[in-house]
Amino acid sequence: MLGNLARMFVLAAAISGLCAPVQANTTAVVSGAVSAANSLLGIQTQRSALDQLQLAQSDLALPHPDDDMSDGPIVEAVEMPVVAVRTPPVRIALLLPRRSESLAQVSDAVRAGFMAAYQYEPANIVVNLVETGDAVQDVLSGYLEASMRNDIVVGPLTRSGATAIAQNGNVNKPTIALTQLNAADEVEMRVPANMLVMGLSIEDEARQVANWAGKGKAKSKAFAISTNASWQRRAVKAFAAEWSHLGMTPEAMELSMTGSFINAAALVQLKKRIQTEKPALIFVALDAAQTIQLRLAIGSEVPMIGTSQLNPLALADWANSEPLRDLEGVRLLDMPWQLQTDHAAVMAYPHLAKNSEQRISPDIERLYALGIDAYRVAHNIAIKKNEFNLDGVTGKLAIRFGQGASHFERVMQPAIYRDGMVQALETP
Repeated sequence: MLGNLARMFVLAAAISGLCAPVQANTTAVVSGAVSAANSLLGIQTQRSALDQLQLAQSDLALPHPDDDMSDGPIVEAVEMPVVAVRTPPVRIALLLPRRSESLAQVSDAVRAGFMAAYQYEPANIVVNLVETGDAVQDVLSGYLEASMRNDIVVGPLTRSGATAIAQNGNVNKPTIALTQLNAADEVEMRVPANMLVMGLSIEDEARQVANWAGKGKAKSKAFAISTNASWQRRAVKAFAAEWSHLGMTPEAMELSMTGSFINAAALVQLKKRIQTEKPALIFVALDAAQTIQLRLAIGSEVPMIGTSQLNPLALADWANSEPLRDLEGVRLLDMPWQLQTDHAAVMAYPHLAKNSEQRISPDIERLYALGIDAYRVAHNIAIKKNEFNLDGVTGKLAIRFGQGASHFERVMQPAIYRDGMVQALETP
């Protein structure tokens, strides 16, 4: 009995001599592991720290519940620290042709808008800029590299580049194209399931104008007028197709130009046809300066309606500009960024900085706004939203993505010239 008791005293003394350094060592390991885990971002590193903690605790040799420890030291269990596991950020590549001399400015406008929206709501996102030229192969190579290194790709800006990406068959990551998909012959292409197309489109504007102007009308005739500019021809084609779809009669008319002026003889001929055929509406796929020439030549008896190109100024520049009274009553579509200072989203983001004596191109403003909405869409896709709506700065957006065929719709803001200035109209 005495021998056993003596052995127990010896064992107790040994344990008491070892316990203090083991506990101190354990506390140091715990503290060091927690510090390391909190300073690193990788999940694997955090797991390694936890493994070290578990190994350190196993060295404490906690007693079995059946052991008689009445005469032995009390060994306290070390409480496991809670290590927060951070979700890896979503990597978004912004693919822009900034190395192209002709597209550098528009690329910078989109980038500025995208980053303004990112800074407003960064979430758990990292943005990586991927620069390309404007050559198709350069854009395609940039896209393939960006898709390997990122979770979402936003871009490109050029139709030819977006078409090449779609035709390549390697759209394996969510991709938000900032232009339209059209082949060289302007035949509509099938959009890959993993691609969302949300570029600004003059064709979409023309179709919306047709629906807006055609509401409540029946069997009306409309003249659709352009020059030989490619964007104007595309707008007339889209308007005419939609006007016909509504059961009405369109007639496309192309006016010749002499320098910056519409040919006078063409204007005289057009006025005669208007007097003879009495169209219910004139769709003008023209800019503001050309439309003023047209209005002065043919008068204001027939209602005119057009696209955002009828608005020649950035929103901030209207306050210090001469009214365009020759366009009084002309209707158009444009985006809230260009029309509504009191729009909630328009008020949320900074505007492009400019010299007080210098005007910013309205198209640059529109591309800046596109960058804002592109980030907002990408952010929603990053958090796995499959169907959502945004009251965007480029219009009211409806998006479906990630469940079958993608869908994107932008409804723009109606406006009218009143007192020589563009003013937003109330929408129902």
